[in-house]
Amino acid sequence: MAVDKNDDRGAIKDPDEWVTGEEPMTGAQESYVHTLAREAGEPVDDGMTKAEASKKIEELQEQTGRGNAQTNKRNRAPRSKKGS
Repeated sequence: MAVDKNDDRGAIKDPDEWVTGEEPMTGAQESYVHTLAREAGEPVDDGMTKAEASKKIEELQEQTGRGNAQTNKRNRAPRSKKGS
């Protein structure tokens, strides 16, 4: 099966390019950014957009040693299928 190199459905996009990036951050983002901020001892703006929250999460992950989400996704081993 040929791979379409122009197919970016699985690509990791920059948050600034997200169609929904200007929407308010999600509940999951809000919870996680607050958890990381507490660990890092940093304040958090509750009015962040999805894109801003994503960037802040990446920054705080590096500060707290939790790593970078994009790196973790790229380095994650593929899941095996049940019964394999």
